[in-house]
Amino acid sequence: MSSTFGQLFRVHTFGESHGGGVGAIIDGCPPRIPLSESDIQIDLDRRKPGQSEIVTPRAEEDRCEILSGVFGGVTLGTPIAVVVRNKDARPEAYTEMAEKYRPSHADFTYDAKYGLRNWQGGGRASARETIGRVAAAAVAKKVLVAQFAPSLEIVAYVKSIQGIEAAVDPDRVTFDQVESNIVRTADPNAVEPMIDLIKAMRSEGNSVGGVVECVIRGVPAGLGEPVFDKLEAELAKGMLSLPATKGFEIGSGFAGTRLTGREHNDAFYMDGERVRTRTNRSGGIQGGISNGEPIVFRVAFKPTATIMTAQETVSATGEDTQLTGRGRHDPCVLPRAVPMVEAMAALVLCDHALRQRAQCGGNGG
Repeated sequence: MSSTFGQLFRVHTFGESHGGGVGAIIDGCPPRIPLSESDIQIDLDRRKPGQSEIVTPRAEEDRCEILSGVFGGVTLGTPIAVVVRNKDARPEAYTEMAEKYRPSHADFTYDAKYGLRNWQGGGRASARETIGRVAAAAVAKKVLVAQFAPSLEIVAYVKSIQGIEAAVDPDRVTFDQVESNIVRTADPNAVEPMIDLIKAMRSEGNSVGGVVECVIRGVPAGLGEPVFDKLEAELAKGMLSLPATKGFEIGSGFAGTRLTGREHNDAFYMDGERVRTRTNRSGGIQGGISNGEPIVFRVAFKPTATIMTAQETVSATGEDTQLTGRGRHDPCVLPRAVPMVEAMAALVLCDHALRQRAQCGGNGG
């Protein structure tokens, strides 16, 4: 399985939803970066289940353990292994799914590829796999701030849930605004309608999707590789590797197709000694390389595949049947997806910052 992400800052995640644990091995982290388990735990707590009334009630503390690569409170430059033990696994809730494929889940496709699958909570296809990504990203952010971008800010937030759209200015949104409510949006007027919608979906045994928007400030100009490894292409790959994702757009995105070149182009001007753009329809990336403006992108998440109402499906033996979901699931993945989006952004940026230094010997041109 392709479970490794990055070229110089490499992250390999491991584990299944109801196995002994999940985690990551991080290779390529520079030495002498201050790091503790508490640095990682902050973001794991934002991702963990059971944190509010609108997410899955699975009771996991998600306490991380650093097994290697850190000594005396700093990184050694050797592989860092981080593990989180599974404590509240209930595989018996998934017994029926051993023989029946969940519609729009990975059950059938895993069988088609491997000839077998771990049906307990989705196994490797579970969003629990993202624990390793979030843990690794906590390390990546430490590297970025220490060596490349001291003023770096990565702020993701729920932009919309189904038809409810939040009014959020990516130039002004703050981490504290996002974390002030359980749905993780930054528009106070959208909080209660979003929560009410998620609760209604849960009571119906149904689910709902939406869009997470992310802004990254303080990125130096010059990160990204032309042609195949363009920075937006790497971000797209990282985001679309997250569970339940179905779309990615950056800057003006699809809406930009309705503009002319004159309307869409970001005019340059000098701000002291710094080259700036008067608008940011490019989303902070031009020619696949960061231009120093905020990077702004959006990720679409589908409704959670496992729902608690009967659906038509087929069995592993090829018979038409029905399946009603069991177990503990998010009626909407968006609130817990916010730290996952931030995590993948940090992993991409850290990898490209190290690549830029390796090729060009500095932080940028």
